Amino acid sequence: MLNLNQLRAFYEMARTLNFSVAAERLCVTQPAVSKQVKCFEEFCDLRLFVKKRKKVFLTDEGKKVFIYAAKIFELERQVEEVIIGLKNLRHGSLRIGTTKTYARWFIPPLLSIFQIKCPNVIIELDEGSSSDMCRSLTEFKNSLVIVAKTENDPDITFTPLMVEEVVLIASPNHTFSEKGFINFYNLIDTPIIMKELGSGTRKLIEKHFLKWNIKPNIVAQTSNMDFIKQMVKQNKGLSFVVRGAVEQELADGQLVAISIEKTTLLLEIYVAYLNEYELPYAAQSFFEFVISSTNRKQLPLGMKAVISGIREQESK
Repeated sequence: MLNLNQLRAFYEMARTLNFSVAAERLCVTQPAVSKQVKCFEEFCDLRLFVKKRKKVFLTDEGKKVFIYAAKIFELERQVEEVIIGLKNLRHGSLRIGTTKTYARWFIPPLLSIFQIKCPNVIIELDEGSSSDMCRSLTEFKNSLVIVAKTENDPDITFTPLMVEEVVLIASPNHTFSEKGFINFYNLIDTPIIMKELGSGTRKLIEKHFLKWNIKPNIVAQTSNMDFIKQMVKQNKGLSFVVRGAVEQELADGQLVAISIEKTTLLLEIYVAYLNEYELPYAAQSFFEFVISSTNRKQLPLGMKAVISGIREQESK
């Protein structure tokens, strides 16, 4: 019969690949974790971990067992939240993921309104590229994510939230700033500071470069918006970013937006969650809260429009 204590030790070890960290999470000693994992491997009659150069890795068999263990303990967490919810419908935790840009500029005002509605909900915010955050759903790290769709995934439901305008930013001293507009051919050999791999913005821009049969001259790639802004201000290159992240700098004249001939760069943003997954109370409440103000026929343009719509909805 499956020993859940052994399975839990295996699960924490598989998550962290570190006996000390796993022991800390389980509030036991490191030898205790080692013993439980060894007993579980003996029960399975499989080698689930392998050690190479003092580092621990999951075997292929271990990876398969981990997928099911993650589902078991995610269900356990859901049961706990259901019990909390039955006691007090405003308790629970909201595990939400988004991109680094949105974690800084969009999520804080959004959550501040939500917490007025649900003051006792604990927020657990995760951040990474759109691809990373979609992967976090399948690994049960987050209940909801707000991201661009970088690829189709049959296991994930994507509900449209808004449309973002992506702009090409430059230093006011850049030669392009004097032109009324440019086209993609003008960007041949021009240094480009690109968003990180897995970014929705990057995928959109790469499609346009491919359409024009141009290979971008990428001199840097990062998820750090402050780094991008500083590089562009110093005239080290141009960058494509969502307008909402640079509105202040554009208004102040620290940066300029370069128009691209006959091209409007629009990026759809979604609220995403796993199919056939019953959202915890807090996540379901947040989903309804953030979608309630969204016009399905004409999506809001930008972060400010979403926030404004939600505030208007909440004031009624």
